[in-house]
Amino acid sequence: MNRKGLVANYRVWRRRWFYPLISVVVALGLCLSTPLVGKAIDLRPLLLQGVQVLQLSNISDRQEVDLGSQMNQQLRSGEVRISRNAEINRYVEQIGQRLAANSDRPNLPFTFQVVDNDAVNAFATLGGFIYVHTGLIKTADNEAELASVMAHEIGHIGGRHLVKQMRQRALASGVASATGLDRNAAVGIGVELALNRPRSRQDEYDADARGLRTLTRAGYAPSATVSFMQKLMRSGGSVPTFLSTHPGTSERINALRKAINSRPTNTRDGLDNAAYRARIRSIL
Repeated sequence: MNRKGLVANYRVWRRRWFYPLISVVVALGLCLSTPLVGKAIDLRPLLLQGVQVLQLSNISDRQEVDLGSQMNQQLRSGEVRISRNAEINRYVEQIGQRLAANSDRPNLPFTFQVVDNDAVNAFATLGGFIYVHTGLIKTADNEAELASVMAHEIGHIGGRHLVKQMRQRALASGVASATGLDRNAAVGIGVELALNRPRSRQDEYDADARGLRTLTRAGYAPSATVSFMQKLMRSGGSVPTFLSTHPGTSERINALRKAINSRPTNTRDGLDNAAYRARIRSIL
């Protein structure tokens, strides 16, 4: 075949393969560039995988609330028994929301729950989840005394004390990697610390100070903080969980008195013992 014939055949071959190939490339490009609305939801599992690893050093409010919610599920599944008394739960929730609105983190969705347990105790986890034992409610003489302990626990949340302790525990136990801490591991550590928290001197003083400010801003008598601690010291027996810490109770009382005296107030809300007993009669 001569040169002219070869050139003609080549042009025919090029037209036969080149244009269909261009069509395929263009079609593929259009498919890739067109939003696949129906497939968008398939990306969520991949995105959520990245959320499972947390950096506790810069955890967001939303992540903290999510962790607190997951911890709450674990606590309610067997660690604590939540009271079914709707009346007392509503009462504690009302006090709690009044305090939360005057706290250092009023934008958190605080949740207050009553634990059916005669121990004189209260504790907080993450993201606004606070638990109050029926034993504490019965022991308080009035609403202001109960509110003072709840405000203290709100102070722990305000200072992000549990987050700090979780980070320290994770690093010490070697479960935190360079990328962060697995969510399930974080929940387990958080629950264990919330129930058996090694309360530090600095954290307790900080929670006392934050709690006193919250209590006063909410309109409760600040003197209730001191009177309740004094009552527990005089009662003898085992020391309540939230006071079994360092610094000692007497040191904390002195610090609170000093803070109260530095900012005197005439508010006496919450000191009516009879009214309080009437509100909690369903558990007495």
